[in-house]
Amino acid sequence: MSTGTSTGTSTGIGRDVAHADTARHYQTNTGWSWWYLLFLIQFIAVLWPPFYNRAEPALIGVPFFYWYQLLWVILGAILTAIVHFATQD
Repeated sequence: MSTGTSTGTSTGIGRDVAHADTARHYQTNTGWSWWYLLFLIQFIAVLWPPFYNRAEPALIGVPFFYWYQLLWVILGAILTAIVHFATQD
């Protein structure tokens, strides 16, 4: 009978520890991180089209307007990967 009592107690403690770990996990993942500011770089860079609405300088015959936007698609993917890996557990 004492074996059942001790097993019940350790199982209860185990559940409390598991619950505390889960609660701690949610607390750390719901916060805000300074890494998210990297997303603003891409947003600001393409926010105002008159800034890049021109043909020169051309790159391999492609006007600036097009290659600038394509460059930010690639840079945006890189910045997203940096933020992802920097903020994951």
